[in-house]
Amino acid sequence: MAGTPGAGKLEKVVVPLLPYVETFELGVACEVFGFDRSDDGLPTYDFHLVAASSEPVRTRFGYTIDVPGTLDLLDEADLILVPAVSSDGPPLDEESLGPLLAKLRAAVDRGARVASMCTGAFVLGAAGLLDGRRCTTHWMHAERLARMYPAAQVDRDVLYVDDHPVLTAAGTAAGIDLCLHIVRTVQGSHVANTIARRMVVPPHRDGGQAQYVAMPLPECKDESLAPLLDWMSAHLDQDLPVAVLAQKAHMSPRTFARRFVAEVGVTPGRWLRDQRVLAAQRLLEETDLPVDVVADRVGFGTAAVLRQHFLRLRQTTPQAYRRTFRRVPEPAGV
Repeated sequence: MAGTPGAGKLEKVVVPLLPYVETFELGVACEVFGFDRSDDGLPTYDFHLVAASSEPVRTRFGYTIDVPGTLDLLDEADLILVPAVSSDGPPLDEESLGPLLAKLRAAVDRGARVASMCTGAFVLGAAGLLDGRRCTTHWMHAERLARMYPAAQVDRDVLYVDDHPVLTAAGTAAGIDLCLHIVRTVQGSHVANTIARRMVVPPHRDGGQAQYVAMPLPECKDESLAPLLDWMSAHLDQDLPVAVLAQKAHMSPRTFARRFVAEVGVTPGRWLRDQRVLAAQRLLEETDLPVDVVADRVGFGTAAVLRQHFLRLRQTTPQAYRRTFRRVPEPAGV
């Protein structure tokens, strides 16, 4: 699910707009990368919108967007982010979008990240960038994406997929998760978490989480697990088996396990492991604690266990992550 932390750079971000662009996903791109947040000590981005074709950039709501940029801006972009497009727009094929599709292929060839949100995946498919790669889109459109681009490995169930350098996100709010994932991968969790705090959104939802979850079970419909999740986050260093959590939630272990998956979208064990990796990331960035101490503080117990789960979720080791994103000086002699 994750690209190589720190790989590449994230300075120039370009968003190509197609006719009938969906405004929510466009707004997400502008919100994450278009605002100057240097007052919070955050990096700024050289952010541009460009017209993807000669067609007017209309929205499904009837107004048009004046886009001064040209496709040449894609040539030096570190990230090209394709928002969703309405099915009411023109066909997404080589004939209508040839110049854009060629630019996208060239960007991937030179190692730039190319990402899509929701139905923007169809643009990447038209460019041939999904062939042989794992990808996703909104669950309502996943079957059509798989049918149109049979060489793509479409995962219908996840929030986003990072098959570096091509990334795809599911519908609407999953675009926020993908953008923050890109920031986190290149610039570290501190930057991503600070942007999330400014946006008043959760700092992290793992890409492997389900796109949508079942409604809470009827016997628990008036209750939420949110308070328990907060408690679990504050006690990651403790042993938290399902039996203990179920007792705290006043449920049987079987009911609790079903309810957790129904409300959160992953098992309690998976959620805990991922939260512990996130807590470890923060300690690796912001402290000089030895890795075995970090592992103990977040509940993994040993450095070997932390390394195993860090590799699974971040595709790098804790030591390599610290070297890339450390925010305090290394101790003398290290």
